[in-house]
Amino acid sequence: MLKVGLIGLGCMGRTHLKNYIRLMNEGFPLQLTAICDVDEDKFNNIFIKGNINNGSEKFDFSKYNLYTKIDEMLDKEDFDYIDICLPTYLHAEITIKALNMGIHVFCEKPMALTSKDCERMIEAAEKNDRKLMIGQCLRFFPQYEYLKECVDTKKYGEVTCGYFYRGGGTPKWSFENWLLKKEKSGGCLIDQHIHDVDTIHWLFGKPVRVSTSAKNVIPGSGYDVVSTNYMFEDGKVINAQDDWTLNGKVGFKMLFRVNFEKASLTLENGAVTVYPNGEDSFAPELCPESGYYREICYFANSIINNSKIIVVAPESAMNTLKIAEAEIESADKNSEPVKVK
Repeated sequence: MLKVGLIGLGCMGRTHLKNYIRLMNEGFPLQLTAICDVDEDKFNNIFIKGNINNGSEKFDFSKYNLYTKIDEMLDKEDFDYIDICLPTYLHAEITIKALNMGIHVFCEKPMALTSKDCERMIEAAEKNDRKLMIGQCLRFFPQYEYLKECVDTKKYGEVTCGYFYRGGGTPKWSFENWLLKKEKSGGCLIDQHIHDVDTIHWLFGKPVRVSTSAKNVIPGSGYDVVSTNYMFEDGKVINAQDDWTLNGKVGFKMLFRVNFEKASLTLENGAVTVYPNGEDSFAPELCPESGYYREICYFANSIINNSKIIVVAPESAMNTLKIAEAEIESADKNSEPVKVK
């Protein structure tokens, strides 16, 4: 039975909490024993609505040991792994501390604010022979898995072009407004756009160069609107856009369109549609489970079975951040193409 600690009860932390409750109810061999959050109001079910619909569910926090200080929780509890759902600027520090204590770590995306911090996290995992996985959840969402399968198997031939988009309202709901502070979140480019950066990296490998147009709309928040062209040796045309300044009644959206030699695939309103050349379109049969549920299962099973983390190896998550760093450099240079390190 794995003993688990959850750190952070923001929007993503509550998403993870719901999945731990489900797993425990299903008899999965883990037990969430303790939760930590600096804001005690959350233990009274007082939450701020984020960009993920967590519903109005009330949690029974009497089932867990509750803490407002991370160090106190780590010192008092005995964990097999901790789940870190903290602001990005804290990822490296807490991850390394836990790894050095012999605790496996599941850490939310992005891995850290800088690739140098990512290197430190990986070194700590290797030194202590502990597992480290980053919550790049789209790699576990069935819609994206199907796209990955089509790319890898060349079921519809080679990819010729692709477009990825996500966007929504400004995240004014984060604790102490950390998401809108560049030094804590990295802005939209690092916090939200990283999903599509990671997807492109996962699907196609590292691009040779990137060219990014980006704009800072909200003072002090970093780049809030971003559009990047990814350049690959085979010449495929790939673009990703993100915008978290859509403050009308637009809502949050994510989508993709990927063209192959023999078909096109789209994701709209959560549904994948395949458009084979010269044939009727169809919706492929996909696994009904959420990527959040599946990534937790994957990580927990990697500990239970002592299996290697392959789907989101920490080195891969670090390389995703290196691509994002090249995008920032390109944006700083007025869209000048920048080589990805």
